Amino acid sequence: MSRATALREALRGRLIVSVQAEAGSLLGEPATIALLARCVVANGAAGVRIEGDARIRAVRAAVTVPIVGIIKRTHPGFAPYITSTLDEVRAVAEAGADIVAFDSTARTRAANASVAELIAAIHARGLAAMADCATLDDGTLAAGAAADIVATTLAGYTEETAGRRLPALDLVKTLAARHPYVICEGGIGAPDDVRAAFAAGAAAVVVGTAITNVDALTRRFAEAVPGAQAASPQRT
Repeated sequence: MSRATALREALRGRLIVSVQAEAGSLLGEPATIALLARCVVANGAAGVRIEGDARIRAVRAAVTVPIVGIIKRTHPGFAPYITSTLDEVRAVAEAGADIVAFDSTARTRAANASVAELIAAIHARGLAAMADCATLDDGTLAAGAAADIVATTLAGYTEETAGRRLPALDLVKTLAARHPYVICEGGIGAPDDVRAAFAAGAAAVVVGTAITNVDALTRRFAEAVPGAQAASPQRT
């Protein structure tokens, strides 16, 4: 059994938790992300999705479950920002990720890396390639380039798909008819969404904000209290 196949089977029918922090958040320190990763694994997560090479390294030292690694970096003049260059693939791989997730949309990437080139670079390092897609066409392209996993991560987050309903269960269904391993990611806010994603054909489900984004969750509740409009969050 190949490593990619073993990773997929380890995550099949399971929960992956995206342990990420907003820019500037106190949660963003590698040690804090590693502690959160340990917590979600202790409570049933079969894998974690981690951003940034320093945080991936910290989490790799803290847990043994598969790590989906990414780098989020804005490149002036280019829309893709999730592991969109070959250098970023290398950084994620060297940090200790098992699966490298990357922008698999049709948009032009910095340094003109193609979907096929990104996948080839990931495979050359013995890792599994996870294509973050926004549309069926994205998933079809990634499948044709031998992506090990296709995911709905970017549905609703591109100009073409802005405003679409999430979670993208319809996209899960159509992708599952074309690829043997589809992950539902994006807009999973409650356990019922997880059940619906598996019923739609997902092999695994990623949940992020609803579990680990303490900043967003706190603001949501704080905005409901009297005087919320006049109050402002204290940032340190």
